[in-house]
Amino acid sequence: MNAPFPRSASLSDSAGALSLPFIADTVSGRPWRLRDVDEREAAAIAEAANLPRPLARLLAARGVPATKAKAFLEPALRDEMPDPFVLKDMDRATARLARAVRNAEHVGVFGDYDVDGTSGSALLKLYFEAVGASLSVYLPDRVLEGYGPSIEGFRELARSGAKVIVTVDCGAAAHGVIEEAAREGLEIIVFDHHQMSGPPPHGALATVNPNRLDDESGLGGLSAAGVVFMGLVALNRALREAGHFVKCAEPDLRKFLDLVALGLVCDVMPLTGLTRTLVAQGLKTLGQGNPGLAALGARAGVKGAPSAYHLGFLLGPRINAAGRIGHARIALELLTTRDDTRRGALAEQLHLLNAERQAVEAAVLEEALRAAEIQTGEVVVVAREGWHQGVIGIVAGRLKEKLDRPAIVISLDGEVGKGSGRSISGVDLGGAVIAAKEAGILAAGGGHAMAAGLSVPREKIPELIAFLNERLSRDVIVSRAARRLDVDSVITASAVTRSFAELIARVGPFGAGSPEPVFVLTDMRAEFVKSVGDGHIACVLVSETGEQARAIAFRAGESGLEAPLKSGERLHVAGKVRADDWRGGDAGQFHITDAAKAI
Repeated sequence: MNAPFPRSASLSDSAGALSLPFIADTVSGRPWRLRDVDEREAAAIAEAANLPRPLARLLAARGVPATKAKAFLEPALRDEMPDPFVLKDMDRATARLARAVRNAEHVGVFGDYDVDGTSGSALLKLYFEAVGASLSVYLPDRVLEGYGPSIEGFRELARSGAKVIVTVDCGAAAHGVIEEAAREGLEIIVFDHHQMSGPPPHGALATVNPNRLDDESGLGGLSAAGVVFMGLVALNRALREAGHFVKCAEPDLRKFLDLVALGLVCDVMPLTGLTRTLVAQGLKTLGQGNPGLAALGARAGVKGAPSAYHLGFLLGPRINAAGRIGHARIALELLTTRDDTRRGALAEQLHLLNAERQAVEAAVLEEALRAAEIQTGEVVVVAREGWHQGVIGIVAGRLKEKLDRPAIVISLDGEVGKGSGRSISGVDLGGAVIAAKEAGILAAGGGHAMAAGLSVPREKIPELIAFLNERLSRDVIVSRAARRLDVDSVITASAVTRSFAELIARVGPFGAGSPEPVFVLTDMRAEFVKSVGDGHIACVLVSETGEQARAIAFRAGESGLEAPLKSGERLHVAGKVRADDWRGGDAGQFHITDAAKAI
């Protein structure tokens, strides 16, 4: 489509003072739009916070006022951290857990098997060990037990001596199971963040969930690990006031923030407000905080300054591989063991499980794409017998990215299907799944705006497809019509350096709700083009004047970038500037995300 753009202001002398040219027919199909920048506000930010002009412009484009620029660039918990007791039921949960610690009661945790649930469970285990208390964790088998609390899991924890059980990243919708547990004399505390359509489970002693209908905390952007951290802040305060730390040293909760950040990033929480601050502080401890994460990072080849990318794309998938292909207890042990030798072996095991997961995922994705080709609705729902339940969520995410519409992938086993879905911005998939459950279409279902899980009878799948399309089609159409690529500025190849990448990184961390700045290099030709890794394209971008920038396009075949990069034609390319940790020095690399033919 045609997409004329306004004039680009100068980013900096070193980055080039160019204008965004007329662009037609981008590879992604999204029009490129230059972000509006109030140059007076940018100047005010630069002066007030003593910042380089390029950084000030990035802040101005994101609506950060001059009076808050310093605080934005140096997010501090003291500025963002609310009183944890603003969360509904936190007072009841804290009082009971504090009593358990003081009275040496054994506490149980029933956690979910994904990254958020595993990291939240690890947080509780590490904290209880630090305060001299007894706690055991039960993580279910994804395939054999499925999502959410089970009475069998509760009973196993009870056999270990637990009368108080905390659910992590699950439980908010487990009414029947929790009521049965209460009848058996167990006290259940729910730490969850999934959307709720009604009251909390009647049998729960406390349900701490910022997304429960009567919670007014405004902390709906927390994942379960974030909710657990708020619970630990409250519990730490209660134990301090009770004089518990006369017996033992008070834990430094900041050392746990890398695990909190891991859960927040991997559960795709919007990186704004408190969530952004927790992730920023967690990244500061990454590598020095949790030794299990440090060992896994070393095995995964993490290089350079810690970033949300490392959490979401290197560490998170390997933690998740345990629950998807093996068992989540492997990841939990990695995050909690004190045995250095064992930690190294577990990191290696997760690395190998992740490779196995990638192979299984590739096979399922190929079949899912073929099944999606015949669908005409705005919501893609594909189902097949025997698809591995451990990868259907990842495949749903890949379908969503490729087809630019919400996608649900269902693994059929006899007359029942277990499904996982991912959504696009502006389309509340979790709410629609909850509505489908209330309408009697699903046996179980829940989630949040961007992701959902469900259980559906085989014969109800056509009804589910019709229901979701009727409910969400308009939102999908509106969202896709509004899609665009926001460009921060046009730069020259000489700006693709480590120093510029480090300057940009100060605006981060980047992720959901906090997109990484995007730049455009105009009138470039890709030379020395070669295939690398799993479908990636590496090249050197060369301008008409001979300036060069190393570049890479990940999954270029899937994104449609492979053909234009290999064509030899002159292109405008959009992407991100990153430090090149392999070459070192001041080397940078341009990560290509879109392209258009230079006219």
